[in-house]
This record gives sequence, structure tokens and C-alpha cells, in this order.
Amino acid sequence: MNSEIESVRQSGPQAGLDAGTWATAVEMYRNRYSFIAVGPRVHEEWLPDVAAVMRREVTDPRGWRGRDPERGDEELEEELAEELAEDPAFPFRVPPTSETGDAQWRSRLFGIPRSAVVRLLVMLATDVMDVSRQHGFADRRPGMEEHAQVILSRFPEGSRFLTNTRHGGDHPDFYERVTGCWPMTRYAWDFGLVAVSRAEVGLIWSFDAS
Repeated sequence: MNSEIESVRQSGPQAGLDAGTWATAVEMYRNRYSFIAVGPRVHEEWLPDVAAVMRREVTDPRGWRGRDPERGDEELEEELAEELAEDPAFPFRVPPTSETGDAQWRSRLFGIPRSAVVRLLVMLATDVMDVSRQHGFADRRPGMEEHAQVILSRFPEGSRFLTNTRHGGDHPDFYERVTGCWPMTRYAWDFGLVAVSRAEVGLIWSFDAS
């Protein structure tokens, strides 16, 4: 394990961030079919760490609660038990481990600046992936942005952020209508964020399962 990664992990949460504020922020996605999870980063090349989160092989390094649409709902879990047994990463397409496969998987992700992350996180919590059509958004916006800032604060300066929607060039504004994505799951449409710090990898993903 990289000693620098280990030292950062042991340094603990960012100032002002704790299990309670994190849980409240994650609750912003309660009305969406969303997956929010953080796992440890133990590889310099972080794709295996992302795959481990998708396969539910690891738990949150800080013991904090995430959100998993396939867990916690007894009726849904019963329906999906066979699917999850066959593919623990459902509904994700797990990053492959071959060099060629890695390149193909990475080709669907595009880096975005830290300045764009809050609006992306808010967009992922809307019902229609189009903030301009979100009912009552003007009133909800301050609270949603505050929750998004909490999620972002877990990943310090120097972290990398990637999404599967290319929108607005080098300085995307996710409050504008998002019209396309490169699906990373079994569904025709899904939008998400991969956050990579020196100590952790995070997935915040919303699906259109219709």
C-alpha cells in the first residue's frame, strides 16, 4: 500500500465534516434512484478501487452511511436477489481489469474541474436531470448546494473528478440542460461522478431505470 495514501487516510475527516453532516447531505438523493458510496483507495491506478465499491466488496473507510438502491428495501432486494448473486456490481458495468478494457472504460469518463462539482451533485439529485425543469428549484437550491458542498468537502484539493457526461467543454455548467451521457450501467441513461482523492474513491450515481 502506498505510504502517502495510508498517512492521508489516518488523518481523519475534513474539518466540519462528520457522519451526521454526511448522512444529511446524502439524504438529498432520497427521491432519486441513486447510489452513493465511498471506499478506500489502495492502488495508484484507482480503477480496481472503483470496481471494489461497485461490487460492494468494501465499506466506507470512515464507517459512514451511503445509499444503495439495491439494499435496505426488502421487497426490492427479494426481486433482485438472483441478479445480485450473479453480478454483485448490479446495475454497474464493472471496470475491466485488462489494459484494453481499462482504456475503453476510461474513455467514457471525462474530467471536470472542482468548480463544476457542486452543480453536478445538485443536478444528480433532481428528478429529470434538467435543473431548469425542476419544480421549486429556486427555493430548494440553497439547501441542495449546501449538501453538495458537504459531499465535495470529503475530497480535498488535489482530488480528481470525472463524469460520464461531456457537457460545456472545460468549464461545464450542469444547471444547463444535459442532453447526453455514456452509460456506465445496465440502463440506457445514467449520470454520475467519480471522485478520487489520495485516500478514497467515491461514486455518486443516479439512474433512469424506466
